[in-house]
Amino acid sequence: MTDIPLDTMVRAAAPARRDIGLKARYAAERRFRIYGVLAISVGLAFLAIMLITIVSKGYTAFWQTTVTLPINFDEKIIDPSNKRATDPDVLIKANYPKLADKALMAKLGIDPANKPMALKLKGFLSEGARVQLRDIVVADPSVIGTTRNVDILAAANLDSAFKGQIDLNVEEARRKVSDQQIAWMNQLKGDGTMAEHFNKGLFTYGASSRPETSGMGVAIIGSFYMMVIVLLLALPIGVAASIYLEEFAKKNRFTDLIEVNINNLAAVPSIVFGLLGLAVFINFLGMPRSAAFVGGLVLTLMTLPTIIIATRAALAAVPPSIRSAALGLGASKMQMVFQHILPLAAPGILTGTIIGLARALGETAPLLLIGMVAFVADYPKTPFDPATALPVQIYMWANEAERAFVERMSGAIIILLVFLMAMNITAIVLRRRFERRW
Repeated sequence: MTDIPLDTMVRAAAPARRDIGLKARYAAERRFRIYGVLAISVGLAFLAIMLITIVSKGYTAFWQTTVTLPINFDEKIIDPSNKRATDPDVLIKANYPKLADKALMAKLGIDPANKPMALKLKGFLSEGARVQLRDIVVADPSVIGTTRNVDILAAANLDSAFKGQIDLNVEEARRKVSDQQIAWMNQLKGDGTMAEHFNKGLFTYGASSRPETSGMGVAIIGSFYMMVIVLLLALPIGVAASIYLEEFAKKNRFTDLIEVNINNLAAVPSIVFGLLGLAVFINFLGMPRSAAFVGGLVLTLMTLPTIIIATRAALAAVPPSIRSAALGLGASKMQMVFQHILPLAAPGILTGTIIGLARALGETAPLLLIGMVAFVADYPKTPFDPATALPVQIYMWANEAERAFVERMSGAIIILLVFLMAMNITAIVLRRRFERRW
């Protein structure tokens, strides 16, 4: 038997070992890719479940059941003493629900003298009919004595039943809609008197204890005021601070301390900023509670670190050759920053600002602490008037016991998500459109 040298055996075994090593590395790479795909798939699955749940519960909020009735604006009911010329409050205090009830009973063929049937009719129409008819008369008193078709809101329980959200097959004692009301609903649905229409009130009504007359009008205005305040305060202050720290400040322990604290503030829970706003703006400075101006100040403090970090990153991304070329051509440092560096960094600054505003728009905790959870039915005329915000309105509806508020809450979440998605998509598009690669 011929002896084989040891080095020859080692060289012969090396390719086999290399093959085993390569196979192991390729297998590890394939496993890592599978783990990554699984992680992304799980995340997307949970996101899809969340969106499907919200949309399935909230899309019906954009439709409202109404009953179209020929309302006779009877002067004997509205102004029996004919005092409206001298006392305009007569038109405000009139018994408008009686007009709607009379029209509904006539439509259903119910004798007004039949008290038991009239009692069963209570709760069919929304109590908001009072406000609907009052606003028509106050806006145009000439309607008194005439008959006009008016779309009266159905009560919340009838609205839910009409949309199929209540199981009508269970026994009558276990549901909030009686058999007689279901029969009337089917009768009115059959002749087209009762139907669903686009719910404009969801975007225009203020807070209400009745689901069918609740809307996000006040919350939308309040959020708009706060976003304007955040934009007007956080953007210039954040950009100015970033320019100073990045371009003018000397690198020493003090500036390092400032940078560390800015990064820490970006990670502070938002409720801490609410506590700060409560202590400083309301308790110390005496600013009004529930005001959009105070909410804007609190959200400005919360958004500043995000804008500063994004702006500094955008400024640092501009190549040093731009700075050297500007200074070499005789520009001052101020001219170099504002005429050359800042325009090139603008896309990154704009992206960071939009992302910061999107985060501020979805915040709830700091606004709860400064009292923006108040029940506000009237539109705020100025940022100093009581108001609420979209996420706070969602929080308030989530705490309501009435079943129909769940529909309103999910609809409001859909609207808030649309706003947030639009802002984030805008940031991505602007970044890709104007971003420069160096």
